[in-house]
Amino acid sequence: MVKAVVMHAPGGPDVLKWEDVVVGDPGPGEARVRNTAVGLNFLDTAFRSGAIPLAKLPAILGWEAAGVVEAVGARVTAVSPGTRVAYHTPNGCYAEERLINADELIPLPAGITEDQGAAGILKGMTAQYLLRHSYKVKAGDTVLVHAAAGGVGLFLCQWAKHLGATVIGTVGSDDKAALATANGCDHAVVYTRDDFLPVVQDVTGGAGCDAVYECVGTQTIAQSWQCVRPQGTLASFGQASGPITPAQLAQQPTDRYFIRTTLQAYNATRDALLHNAQDFFAVVESGAVKVHVGQTFALKDAGKAHAALVGRQTTGSTVLRP
Repeated sequence: MVKAVVMHAPGGPDVLKWEDVVVGDPGPGEARVRNTAVGLNFLDTAFRSGAIPLAKLPAILGWEAAGVVEAVGARVTAVSPGTRVAYHTPNGCYAEERLINADELIPLPAGITEDQGAAGILKGMTAQYLLRHSYKVKAGDTVLVHAAAGGVGLFLCQWAKHLGATVIGTVGSDDKAALATANGCDHAVVYTRDDFLPVVQDVTGGAGCDAVYECVGTQTIAQSWQCVRPQGTLASFGQASGPITPAQLAQQPTDRYFIRTTLQAYNATRDALLHNAQDFFAVVESGAVKVHVGQTFALKDAGKAHAALVGRQTTGSTVLRP
């Protein structure tokens, strides 16, 4: 019998239960995947707590994973049994095995491990669209990255530095500042102690950043806006402290660009998905960007992993092992 982490009602980490589930044979266009590594994301905790309501319960959480194709249904040409794959999808990853639309699966190059795939296919590709699409970072730019020692943050810092940018990052502790600094962050600000706005003004000579990558939300949005240069871009990709309100946006300068989008929007077609994934895989295989797995948990202990993430006890990416 296949096991999965099942949630029957929203609540604390203890609502995540290790249970038997039934996984059938793949239908037309589907593949059955045996997960070997599952990525943990802050988004998972929002669904688990009820901050983002789920359309249907019980539910299986999880937005990114990697594994091996076990079987395919009719008309599947994207993958075949034995193909190592990674994928990102709205929930369903906290399982030993699952069915999935085969066109969502991304074959892993030989140089990318399944741990790297699970830890990076959502977070790394989030960094890819932020740096390459939302605002195209170029040599000489200055960018501000919030949560610079987190899963997405470490990808952003490394990749932005690789592209020739000066990187300012906010972190929660001196240990996290050291981690961010070791991964491309030129100026790490411990936000629990210091204000990041004066650092931005000092580094940029008062001009402001070309881009600010904002994942905190309501708590930092006002100061983040002040860090953006005229005609610069604030890219919102998360709201850990609560959603940005229309009133907060209305109060901000009108000569800056604001963008809020999703990873799915940039990977809406299979061609786009494979192209963007290859862009990410290429910088990892070149050594310019490293996939940092800061900690691992057994998949059955997903609740413990959630508690550690919410308690700010994690660094880099977290992998759950089935």
